Amino acid sequence: MSAQDGEEIMARLQDDREAVVERFTPTSGRVSGWAALALSLTGVVAAVAYRDEGFPMWVGAAALLVGVLAWAAMLRPALWVTEEHLVMRNLGETVHIRLAAVEEMAVRQVLAVRAADRRLVSTVLGRTWRKTVTSRHDPSAADGPREGMGYVDWAEHRIRELVDAARERAGVTAGSREQLALPDAVRREPAPVPLALIGVAVVLLVVSFFL
Repeated sequence: MSAQDGEEIMARLQDDREAVVERFTPTSGRVSGWAALALSLTGVVAAVAYRDEGFPMWVGAAALLVGVLAWAAMLRPALWVTEEHLVMRNLGETVHIRLAAVEEMAVRQVLAVRAADRRLVSTVLGRTWRKTVTSRHDPSAADGPREGMGYVDWAEHRIRELVDAARERAGVTAGSREQLALPDAVRREPAPVPLALIGVAVVLLVVSFFL
């Protein structure tokens, strides 16, 4: 086998490890996010269309900033699992958490995961305050999938299932020294596009006060 063949095999294995095993549907924020985006677009269009009639430009710039923040905070977040990682795409970064390194996790108002002595949060999965309280006292909440199970309960169980399988493959247990010693437990990747858009919107808002 040539060196090139070996590189191609390693590349395919890497792609397999990063292939999406499970993608989770956001449980909140989408409707309000699209509503905020629509309102901000209305404000921007009004500022451009009625500029010559004295429409305040700072209102249009503020609407643009609100729209960018609504997209980045409510529409951009995503959550999925690959063969090796739980991936959280948040407002300004994408976080890759090694499944075997997950020490504990819980879904309350948001999904909170602890790995490498760090608490990492995703807004994609979440319960209402009332559901959070009742789930703490529900003895069946820790059971496996069952008929009538809510989506958030199923998603939490599915993530735990994938975490347990990854720990077993790595030969570690939750909170053990071996788990804490796992390399590359958490990897953060800044998201340049939303950060740049927010920066541009802020600059335009500041400039608009002088127009």
